[in-house]
Amino acid sequence: MKKLFYICLIVLGTGNLLAQENTEPQEDSRLDFTANIQNNHLWRGLIITDKPVVMGNLSYALDKDKKWKVGIWGASALADDKDNTHYKEINYYVQFSNGRFYIGLWDLFNSRNINTAVASDDIFNYSNRKTAHIIDLRTNYTFGPSFPLNIEADIMLYGGANAGEVVLEPDGSYKKNKYSTYVQASYPVIKDKKVNLDAFVGAGFALNDKKFLYGNGENSFDIVNVGVKATKTLKITDHYNLPVAMMAMWNPSNKFARIQLAATVF
Repeated sequence: MKKLFYICLIVLGTGNLLAQENTEPQEDSRLDFTANIQNNHLWRGLIITDKPVVMGNLSYALDKDKKWKVGIWGASALADDKDNTHYKEINYYVQFSNGRFYIGLWDLFNSRNINTAVASDDIFNYSNRKTAHIIDLRTNYTFGPSFPLNIEADIMLYGGANAGEVVLEPDGSYKKNKYSTYVQASYPVIKDKKVNLDAFVGAGFALNDKKFLYGNGENSFDIVNVGVKATKTLKITDHYNLPVAMMAMWNPSNKFARIQLAATVF
């Protein structure tokens, strides 16, 4: 599996290197896309998959300053997980960012291991009782150059039947959503160096229930994501740099830890 990960990284990096070396400078465009490859997918203290993943993000800026964007984010694992399911995800979003403040509304659809007894695997199903989609409101704010603390707050507004976000009445009718919420504080411990380092801590709770998505189900509030993330940029040629990152995370609630290696290929 490690060989497969490295082969994909080399192929993607080499293709992008050739493209960058042979391309004339082009006019800036509102349409853009990027690609990442990493050894696993970790999200808000959860292990989405332990297999290598390729991710893509296609976006279009709605204004000339590129503060407003709409886009499609997707990812797929390069192999099946040990439970013989395969991670695949497609998300749609609209977002605003001015450099310090960010707000986005995301529609998440992870098709791995959907339990059809409680949720529909139909990507067009948005019923409040059966949809596997999650409408996720995301916000974060960075205080400023002198104190660059970043505060993130994310709320699941709708959906998530497969994730346990939907609570049903005894007769099977819709009762409520839990509104699982994730809050995180991160701070750049080392910045403007060859290798930069951020530290972060994240917690979870639900606005409308005692149980929430990110924890072990025993506490109504819990620390679910603690770690550090190191980043640097590798200079491959005069025309191509490769941003890479290494993250170490621990989930004290679920009692697991992971290392993640990632590269932004283009």
